[in-house]
Amino acid sequence: MSASLTVVKLGGSLLADPERLRARLRRLAAAADGPCLIVPGGGPFADAVRAAQGALGFDDALAHRLALDAMGRMAEVFLDLEPGLRIERTLPDQDVGGSRDEAPSPVRERGPATGPGLARVWDPMALRAGHPDIPESWDVTSDSLALWLAGQVGAAACILVKSLGPPPGTGPAEWARLGLVDAAFPTFAARYRGTIRIEGPAEGRVAA
Repeated sequence: MSASLTVVKLGGSLLADPERLRARLRRLAAAADGPCLIVPGGGPFADAVRAAQGALGFDDALAHRLALDAMGRMAEVFLDLEPGLRIERTLPDQDVGGSRDEAPSPVRERGPATGPGLARVWDPMALRAGHPDIPESWDVTSDSLALWLAGQVGAAACILVKSLGPPPGTGPAEWARLGLVDAAFPTFAARYRGTIRIEGPAEGRVAA
């Protein structure tokens, strides 16, 4: 993918601010900031998985797969809210780089992003089969998956749009300690070569 690509994770907490969520989706669909891949948080669907696991006690591997499904359902919600988006579920065959001996990536670009369709929403259903880079636990949520995706597709930046912004001068390790991102995020951040940024409400209002 082009180095101009950005991965944008829209947190499930934005459902509490539907005006901001809709405005951000409109901006992304209009390609105001260039081509992007949108990673949806699981929102209330993921909350339901957590609640069910707490009540029934099924293992983390199943909970992880159900949380991926929750992200897929939120992707469908985003498409309903903003018809200018399109969904990314398929696994085209072209290589993204690296040797043939490396583990194949479940993320592939459909083709050059030109004209309508510059913004796509990622449904991570392909990861239900598992991936060696991704632990199946609650340590890995849509935050880390967005960062992993950004690395896989060679995105120049990964932006996490959240209901709270980070304190000035902090980075991934501090964000994890503060609960702004998941526990695995600093590990994924150490592997990623692009820019990582959390966009809080103030920045989001300006961007919208």
